[in-house]
Amino acid sequence: MKLVFEGTLAALILAGGKSSRMGRDKGLVLYEGTPMLQRVYQVAAACTEQVYVITPWAEDYENILPEDCQYLVETQPGKGPVNALSEGLAQIAANWILLLACDLPLLDVKIMKNWINKLPQIPTSTLALVPQRLDIWEPMCAFYRREVNLELDRFLKTGKRSFQELLSSMEVEALPVDDKTALMLFNCNFPEDLSRNFQKL
Repeated sequence: MKLVFEGTLAALILAGGKSSRMGRDKGLVLYEGTPMLQRVYQVAAACTEQVYVITPWAEDYENILPEDCQYLVETQPGKGPVNALSEGLAQIAANWILLLACDLPLLDVKIMKNWINKLPQIPTSTLALVPQRLDIWEPMCAFYRREVNLELDRFLKTGKRSFQELLSSMEVEALPVDDKTALMLFNCNFPEDLSRNFQKL
């Protein structure tokens, strides 16, 4: 059963990175027998019926995602996640966007839904709801209001790409990160991350 949310929520999964540190496409890398992109998609689909994957190479994922998966074409791959979010916002009609990286194999549906329940209470002046720990934002598992597209446009026109810099320049509500949430936010960047002992995190 999908979560009831007053307003529209869409999930946007980023699958256009170079995966240079992993050495191969992270979306296709198996984590406990399942491609990481597939794991992220399943969590996103449990949170909203509107799930989009933005990527320059949709054909690579057709065998691991549902036939009705909605793909968006990333026209400027290599320009980073801020640019990808901007491209996605231009093609999605939703009040809020749940932005997810494709390399988050430990996403927790319960935590995500608890965060979604906070959205109706967020002031209209607040453009994003983002986990934060040690003054560092976790922008790749976060919520962005549709109106953030104006900030994105201004930011990108300056030639900047850093999510940390973007978020520090606008009104954002921080989500606290406890140990369980920190585990959920772990992203796989290197091959050795796939065999990491998460009981010690």
